[in-house]
Amino acid sequence: MNSISIIIPVLNEATQIGDAIRYLFRHSPVDQIMYTQSSGHTPIGIVEIIVVDGGSTDDTRKIAASAGAVVITSAASRAVQMNAGAKVAKGNILYFVHADTRPPATFTTDILQAIEQGKDMGCYRYVFDRPDFLLKINAWFNRFSWLWCQGGDKTFFIKKTLFDQLGGYNEQYVIMEEYDFLRRATSQYRLHTLPKYAIASARKYEHNSWLRVQFANMLVFNLFRLGLAPVRLKKLYSRMIKK
Repeated sequence: MNSISIIIPVLNEATQIGDAIRYLFRHSPVDQIMYTQSSGHTPIGIVEIIVVDGGSTDDTRKIAASAGAVVITSAASRAVQMNAGAKVAKGNILYFVHADTRPPATFTTDILQAIEQGKDMGCYRYVFDRPDFLLKINAWFNRFSWLWCQGGDKTFFIKKTLFDQLGGYNEQYVIMEEYDFLRRATSQYRLHTLPKYAIASARKYEHNSWLRVQFANMLVFNLFRLGLAPVRLKKLYSRMIKK
């Protein structure tokens, strides 16, 4: 039987995490996720939601626990946090989700069916939660599997055995950890982009202009490909982008 462990890395996400957890549980009802395969297997859907806190100073941990998540702590680094969640996960499918991203309501059945069909890993397309024309242009490109079109807003699922085989996220990457992992993974396996849409937060664009974010993303991505040290990449990005 297949089961999904949802892993959410967080840092000071008190305003988002409760709604995120309730959404994920709400869209995984038993009558939606139980279905019989021709093989006779019956996937059981979500087994747990793991929130990995990187040292929040607000009520993130308390709210997450109250909403029904398993809460653990680690160093404040997304790669470290996601690896920590994967290490304790009980499901045989890992699903990495940002606290401010909402996958389609059918995500449980979508992922289980994809795995049953032999897809080792995959993601959704996404649209932003703001009807801005320039953001629609961004969203149009994320249907493609090119590395520069990836990122955590798309959410990401993978077989746990494959994640472990690939060594998980490289914890030296304090930024661009998802791109590094996918670069390694797609050299051997296909990334499947499911033709449905997650909804991603546009809050980064509320504090920075569209052009500023695009320039910062382009610069950091290209320096990443050229091998600039992750610590230097993070310092550069932090100077350019307001949170």
